[in-house]
Amino acid sequence: MGLFNSFDINASGLTAQRYRMDVISENIANVDTTRTADGSPYRRKIVTFEEKGQGARFSDALSRATGTYRGQGVRVIGTFDDMQTDLKMAYDPAHPDADENGYVAYPNVDMMTEMTNLIDASRSYEANATAFTASKNMASKGLEMANG
Repeated sequence: MGLFNSFDINASGLTAQRYRMDVISENIANVDTTRTADGSPYRRKIVTFEEKGQGARFSDALSRATGTYRGQGVRVIGTFDDMQTDLKMAYDPAHPDADENGYVAYPNVDMMTEMTNLIDASRSYEANATAFTASKNMASKGLEMANG
C-alpha cells in the first residue's frame, strides 16, 4: 500500500462522516416538522456506507480470502428514509395537522438516538483526522530523512 493510499482512505472517511453529521443535523432540525412539501410528516434519514472498490475483480476476492486485502476507503451509497420506525402520535386536536381523531403524526426522530449517532460520527471523524495527521507526519519524516 502506497503512502498516498492512506491519505485517500482517511479522506474518504472524513468525507463520509461529515456527510453523516450533516444528515443527523437535518434530522435534529426537523424533529417537530409535521408537514413536508408532500404533506406528510418528516421521516428520519439514515446514511449507508460501503467499502470503496468492492468490485468483482478476482484479485480482490483472492486477497480477501487469503487475508492480505488492503482497504481502499469508504463511500456513501445512499441516504434512506427510516420506514422501520413508527411515527410518533400525539393528541393535540388544536394542531392544524391533527387528523379527525385529534392526533398529530410527529417525525420518527428520537433526540437521544440522534445525539448518540452524532457523537459516534464525530469520534469517527476525529479518528480519521488523527490517522491523516499521522500519515502526513510519516511522509514529512521520510522526506526529511531523504534530504538528510
